[in-house]
Amino acid sequence: MACSMAQSVKAASISDLEREREELERQREEAQRQQDEQRRQLSGISGQISSLEGNADEVAGEIEEMDAALVETIASVEIIEEEIEEKEEQIEITTQEYEQAKATEEAQYEAMKLRIRFMYEKGDATYLQLILESHSIGEMMNKADYISQLYEYDRKMLQAYQEAREATLAIKEQLEDERSELEAQQHELEEEKESLEIMLAEKQRVYDNYEVQIAQARQEAAIYKANIKKQTDNIRKLQAAASAKESEIEAAKRAEEEARKAQEEALRRQAEEEAGRQSGDSDSSSEGSAGESGSSGGSESSGSSGSSDNYASASSYSGSGSKGQQIANYACQFIGNPYVPGGTSLTQGADCSGFVWRVYKDFGYTVPRTSYGCRSAGSGVSYSEAQPGDIVCYAGHVGLYIGNGQIVHASTQRSGIKITTATYKEILTVRRIV
Repeated sequence: MACSMAQSVKAASISDLEREREELERQREEAQRQQDEQRRQLSGISGQISSLEGNADEVAGEIEEMDAALVETIASVEIIEEEIEEKEEQIEITTQEYEQAKATEEAQYEAMKLRIRFMYEKGDATYLQLILESHSIGEMMNKADYISQLYEYDRKMLQAYQEAREATLAIKEQLEDERSELEAQQHELEEEKESLEIMLAEKQRVYDNYEVQIAQARQEAAIYKANIKKQTDNIRKLQAAASAKESEIEAAKRAEEEARKAQEEALRRQAEEEAGRQSGDSDSSSEGSAGESGSSGGSESSGSSGSSDNYASASSYSGSGSKGQQIANYACQFIGNPYVPGGTSLTQGADCSGFVWRVYKDFGYTVPRTSYGCRSAGSGVSYSEAQPGDIVCYAGHVGLYIGNGQIVHASTQRSGIKITTATYKEILTVRRIV
């Protein structure tokens, strides 16, 4: 009775440990989910940073182009200002030349007027007298020719001075036109400069705004990275705690198995002692009774031996179908045997993972001793692809697939080893060992 209570307490302890381990696994999976979400957000913010940096680089290029255009415009304005100043100097010189040509023209005109007036103020008689006083026709002709040449000279000089004045005036007007054009260009360049400065300021504002957004995004990314690091540390701690809890479970199961074996050993010794006492009592009986007792003892021994001889060995299944089918057929012969927490005996009793572990061990394969460990054994296949011999894993339980949608497994202490529909509860994974 005390042993039964101890087993009950140990089973409860293992159950509690398994629940604690499953809670640790749940927390680890939740931490992993949160970390995956943080990674997704980090990936998104990293893409946003790349996009912002690309936009900032594009605006920076535009700023550089505008700045170059502004420098060129300012240089053009300075050049035009110098050209305007040069034109002003040329106009000043030309104006002086024009005034001088105009003064010379006017002086020549006044001198010619004086000569003409002098000649004509005397009237026609004086002019005629000047010719008549000549002593000969030749002298008269010479005097008339001289008067004509003097007039022609005055006329040509006046015409030359007029042309010089007009040429100078034309140059002055041309220079003034050129200055006017330069002033117009200067005005346009000044407007262009002002427009470029406004655009440059706006682009700089946009660029600064991108810089602020990039800084904020990088700050967010740093937070995500820090969170991911913390979650990684937490996941490692939870994983370590789950592994430690798994070790506690294994230790508890080993202790339970050792207690069970000790109990069996105690019962065996008790049975031997009782058999010894019965043997001593039979010594006082008749020889016939001794013979009957010997026959009865031989029958009991044979029955006990037969209880193990009733099961075929794993090697006897070789050649009967695939290796997985051999394993499934071998496992099915132990249907009806007991479920024992922590047990690994196919005849005396095993738990779910002990049953699977022992069946595979008899065929020379090593699989994890726990239901949790079996989830990563071998290679994963879908349930639709399941074949006899595959391990079907559930939350806290495992069984062997035998085909036709069924499993053989060490179910509970009440039902023992039995066949059940594979989908009686949610399947986590199907693992193929052979």
